[in-house]
Amino acid sequence: MKQITLSDRIIIEAGLCSGKSMRKISEDIGKCPETVSREIRANRTVIRGSFYMNNDCVNARRCAQKNLCPENYCSILCVKCRYYKCSDICPRYRPSKCSVVEQPPYVCNRCARKDKCSKNRYIYSAKLADAAANRRRSDSRRGVHLTAEQLDSLDNLLKKQVNKGQPLSHIYAEHEAEMPVSLRTLYNYIDSGILSVRNIDLRRKVRYKPRKRKKQVALKGDHFAYRYEHTYEDYKRFIEEHPNCSIVQMDTVVGTRSKGQRILTMLFVKSNIMLMKLIPDGKAQTVVDFFDSLLDVLDMPEFKSLFTVILTDNGPEFRMTDYLEYAPYTGEQRCRVFYCDPMASWQKAEIEKNHEYIRYVIPKGKSLDGYTDDDITLLMNHINSTKRMSLGGKSPYEMVAEGDESMKWLMQIMGMDAIPADDVHLKPDLLIR
Repeated sequence: MKQITLSDRIIIEAGLCSGKSMRKISEDIGKCPETVSREIRANRTVIRGSFYMNNDCVNARRCAQKNLCPENYCSILCVKCRYYKCSDICPRYRPSKCSVVEQPPYVCNRCARKDKCSKNRYIYSAKLADAAANRRRSDSRRGVHLTAEQLDSLDNLLKKQVNKGQPLSHIYAEHEAEMPVSLRTLYNYIDSGILSVRNIDLRRKVRYKPRKRKKQVALKGDHFAYRYEHTYEDYKRFIEEHPNCSIVQMDTVVGTRSKGQRILTMLFVKSNIMLMKLIPDGKAQTVVDFFDSLLDVLDMPEFKSLFTVILTDNGPEFRMTDYLEYAPYTGEQRCRVFYCDPMASWQKAEIEKNHEYIRYVIPKGKSLDGYTDDDITLLMNHINSTKRMSLGGKSPYEMVAEGDESMKWLMQIMGMDAIPADDVHLKPDLLIR
């Protein structure tokens, strides 16, 4: 039988206040009378009465009893004692009860004397009853509902994979069949200290905060001429007109603020695959050269289908717009490039979030000089093999459509190969430098 809902409880409260019988109320909500009776008794609210000396014994006002406690020489009436509760030790104690609440409807909602009654009163309120039921249901689910063997097996599995730097979502997606609990419960167990894995061992705990509205930055002069007809508003209009096009977000990851190597990143929004290329510097011509090198191994239709629209920030390395959009020699347009608003990196949130995986292995402030193309390719493969809940428990590599030959060819020429799920490693010792 379905649980009683808040709507049912509102009908019950209205029925009690109007004097309906249990049978009539049960018919109104489609339950049996016994169910309604149990609901009222379980979730009614008690309002303590006004008793003499806060003692609910019927004899309290006229009681002259002394020396119930071990203090033999006490001269105070037991009913007035501040140290002992006489109702707990007095053999003559008789609680003051109202016979009305001992039988249907078990509450005082319709009682004409409830405002003047000095005894304990019971009120049925739909809102309070619903809160009490939910609280009781939540309390019953607390604790660890696993056997010692299940808990030990779960702990060993998590400890082994977390020590490799694997995110909890990746571990759960790969080993869901072995997990006796949900992903949310895993986080709760870790919060409660039930498992040997601690919060400090996890990369981060996701929190959603209200996004702050940023002030618009005025663009003046020829310095921003590259943005003409390539703004974020232009991007949104283009996407509305071409909703099925391939969208790629582009950025760079730097090691230190000084000159040197950096990583050019390009994320395919549909699959979440992130292409990573080590480049020697942050010059705009270097990025153009990489685009040209891709066109050398991809034919024009393949390039256009993969890199139809590119959204990037206003970094100086991306400002040679025409050279990025048009192929050398032929002048044929190969892609469309658009720029986020200044100071609005959230407009390309997917790639910004994906950069966290890079920082698991290469912390901020660490120079990228000394890393090789093979190092970055290895890191790229571990990141793209990490399963995510946002992808339905799949990794970006697993999101590639079976018939997407252009993407498969790009993956082949870029050395993009899947890493076995249990071997995914996202800690600095992946690249010993």
